[in-house]
Amino acid sequence: MRLHTLRVTAFGPFGGAQEIDFDALSSAGLFLLHGPTGAGKTSVLDAVCYALYGSVPGARQAAGSGQGQNLRSDHAVPGVRTEVALDLTVAGRRLELTRQPPFARPKKRGTGFTTEKAQSWLREYDAVTGEWKDLSRSHQEIGEEITQLLGMSKDQFCQVVLLPQGDFARFLRADAEARGKLLGRLFDTHRFAAVEQRLAEDRRGAQRQVEAGDAELLADAHRMQQAAGGIVELPPVDAAPGDPGLADAVLAWAATARSTAREHFTRTHLALGAAESARVATQRELAEATETERLQRRHAEAGARAAGLAERAPEHRAVEERMERARKAEKVAPPLSLREAAESEHQGALVREEQARLALRAEPSGEGSFASAPPEALTEAARRVALELGGLASARRAERRLVSSADERTALDRDERADTELLDEAEAWLSAWDTRRAALQSRVDAAQEAATRAEHLAGQLEPARQQARAAMERDRLASRAEDAAAVMLAAREEAAAAHEHWLGLKEQRLRDVAAELAEGLVDGAPCTVCGATEHPAPMRKSERHVDRAAEEGALTAYRAADARRGDTERALASVREELAGAKAAAGEGSAERLAESVRDLEVRHAEARTAASALHAARETLARAESEQGRRLTDRQEAATRTAARASTREALEREQAALERELSEARGSAGSVEERAAQLERLAHLLTEAADAARAVESTATRLKDADARLADAAFRAGFDTPQDAAAALVDDAGHRELQRRLDAWQSEQAAVRAILAEEDTVAASREPAADVPAARAAAEAADVRVRAAGSARDAAARRCDELDRLSRRTATEARRLGPLRATYNRIARLASLAAGTSADNERKMRLESYVLAARLEQVAAAATARLRRMSSGRYTLVHSDSLAGRGRSGLGLHVVDAWTGRERDTATLSGGETFFASLALALGLADVVTDEAGGVRLDTLFIDEGFGSLDDQTLDEVLDVLDSLRERDRSVGIVSHVGDLRRRVHAQLEVVKGRSGSVVRQRGAE
Repeated sequence: MRLHTLRVTAFGPFGGAQEIDFDALSSAGLFLLHGPTGAGKTSVLDAVCYALYGSVPGARQAAGSGQGQNLRSDHAVPGVRTEVALDLTVAGRRLELTRQPPFARPKKRGTGFTTEKAQSWLREYDAVTGEWKDLSRSHQEIGEEITQLLGMSKDQFCQVVLLPQGDFARFLRADAEARGKLLGRLFDTHRFAAVEQRLAEDRRGAQRQVEAGDAELLADAHRMQQAAGGIVELPPVDAAPGDPGLADAVLAWAATARSTAREHFTRTHLALGAAESARVATQRELAEATETERLQRRHAEAGARAAGLAERAPEHRAVEERMERARKAEKVAPPLSLREAAESEHQGALVREEQARLALRAEPSGEGSFASAPPEALTEAARRVALELGGLASARRAERRLVSSADERTALDRDERADTELLDEAEAWLSAWDTRRAALQSRVDAAQEAATRAEHLAGQLEPARQQARAAMERDRLASRAEDAAAVMLAAREEAAAAHEHWLGLKEQRLRDVAAELAEGLVDGAPCTVCGATEHPAPMRKSERHVDRAAEEGALTAYRAADARRGDTERALASVREELAGAKAAAGEGSAERLAESVRDLEVRHAEARTAASALHAARETLARAESEQGRRLTDRQEAATRTAARASTREALEREQAALERELSEARGSAGSVEERAAQLERLAHLLTEAADAARAVESTATRLKDADARLADAAFRAGFDTPQDAAAALVDDAGHRELQRRLDAWQSEQAAVRAILAEEDTVAASREPAADVPAARAAAEAADVRVRAAGSARDAAARRCDELDRLSRRTATEARRLGPLRATYNRIARLASLAAGTSADNERKMRLESYVLAARLEQVAAAATARLRRMSSGRYTLVHSDSLAGRGRSGLGLHVVDAWTGRERDTATLSGGETFFASLALALGLADVVTDEAGGVRLDTLFIDEGFGSLDDQTLDEVLDVLDSLRERDRSVGIVSHVGDLRRRVHAQLEVVKGRSGSVVRQRGAE
């Protein structure tokens, strides 16, 4: 991730718009962000974090309640909205992030304020087209995109990119729990804590399942005790849910209960058999007594019924005579029915004739004179009315045509008004056509001219951009060339000094070589130089003696210095070569002037493109107006044509209407219309026809009634009746006939039944025996039945008890088998959960799973930090990870420092203030490297270090700056946030924040 440009408006202490060019600051690799206390140095870092994540770090975000209220500058003009825009490159993509927090602006109408919602924009630079493309305006989508590209959350970013020294100083002195919270937030080890929690939850869940199963076993045991009902005398199961031997105890108790219940069932079954045998004997005695009593009662009832038949004999003979007369009268029934039907038809015909003649008399058309006429006269009158009604068909068509012609005349008037309005509107529009067309054509010409100008400016823009970039590269390379020249001169001086040192040591060694040879002389052994065997005064080494190792070490140092000199000379030559190319591409113009020229071209190009973007719309508007003009001309011509055609149509309609009026006047007569006259005739024809039909029906029914009377008198005489009235009186309807037949059949049935009963041998024999004692026999049978039911209930209860105990036993056995794997699973999960939570005896150091993972990360961080700490402390200090036991018996997140001067390992809390600073700085840089690798190797090309340099002496400050400068080896630029005055002399690229009454402003100075 590399920052290019940051623009802030009305943000924090900045009342107006401020722009920071990080490309210029980062060209030197190391830049300083300084200013007086309260000027807004940290607000620059807040703006970077807010642009990326939509919120500022830590407590400052909490102070703003997460709504951006405290982000707005108190110095800002009320109408200016707070905005932060960041231009950066991340994962090879050039992006621009713009964020605006909620804004309370003055209302456009009235007093008070209205709050506008927060807004965000994400754009990407397309290197092919050279334009910015919009990607998203969604807060959520932008946040997800940035988090995915950077590979870290806001907290990780603030800890890795915006290195807060105070936090890492506290980290050095913190206990294991505090370190664990920070490391867990940075390395996102919450998934391991989630594993611990999941194992604990699984253990609790498995425990609940086992205890629930044991509780169900105990409940089944209690149910079996209830089912036994006191028959089984056994002690209750003495165990609690979760006890290992609970299932075996319940199964043993169930087996004993089942055996005892089966024995009780056998005894109740035998008792039931004996009771049933006794009940069979008493039921047989009851049946015999009941049968004797029934036969005796049957004989007595038969005698009583025979006496009743003798008393009702006269009534039976009268019914037989009435039945005989009814059979004779049935022969007269058909002609009697015919006579009644004929009389009913004749009376109905008379009523209908009277109603028809009354309706004819009430007719207002003057035809009431036919009310008393015979049927033939009524029929003739109806025919004449029908002929007149048929003649009105032509008049009806003429009347309908008259109505439709009036409608056509109304439609002609309506069309004439519409065409008049259309002609007026077309004339008004066409009269202003020339002026409208000239204005539209002017808009098209202006947009076309702007498009040509935009194309011309686009051709100038890219060369200008290239020249401006080359100028910036030229200035950056010039600074690098100066630095490389200084480094080369220093390397030359170092090589020359090393060469002189080596030559001096070599000369001194030549002088001291005799002393080295004298060290090997032994009395009696010949000298390697003179051959003498006596050595009275051998030369001794001086205090400044130089041996071969010292000489060779000086030679090696000289060769290394000379190699560095060659490297610096080659690096200087390479930089100067690049500088020459950049100067050739950039020319002599200054980077600021060229950049200003590019910005001017971009503004003009953007304005021309904006104006040219209206070309298509202007052309379409002109085309639509020309199409509208053609349509208006066509409408005007068609309306004139329709007006001429309507005049002839109107004259023809007027002539036709006059002819129709004359025809209808004759056909209507005195009626209001032809339809009214036709309705009068239709009603009259209907009345005449009904009256004729009714008169003919009266004559016909009278004839049929006379014939029916003659046939009825003849049928009554042949049936043996004096008059038809006698025959009608003897008739019996179906219900009466059925009642008479029923009474005769009942008499015969009763007589036959009584005779049969009195002839039965069993009945006669029972009537001669003594009376039977049925109540005593029934009482004995009922008592025996009660005993059987009691024995059956006892047997059934015992059977149900056995079935229930068997069912509960099977259920208990099944539950015990099911609990076996659950209990094994619970034991396994419990061991894993205890091991992950650090409470298991197998976990000797009582280290939780998350702490174990964080300990590995802390070991990596300590190794990465040590590489820089050794250099900052001149090789004295080394950070090491410790897994010794800590508070509450836990371990894994200890951090110690090894002092090479004493060779001892001690706690980081014993470091001094300056030592704590560079140790925490080394820790922060090491953590940044490890978190970066953990996030997938995302390049972090820009880092910020906030405060802490004031606690360092000059030598340590130089070493710390050398370490920070070495970060450029990984193509990083480091921004130091500090108000230490000495840093302004050591770091040339600077961003100064100056505070004032109207708000803070930034001043930028590149490396000299």
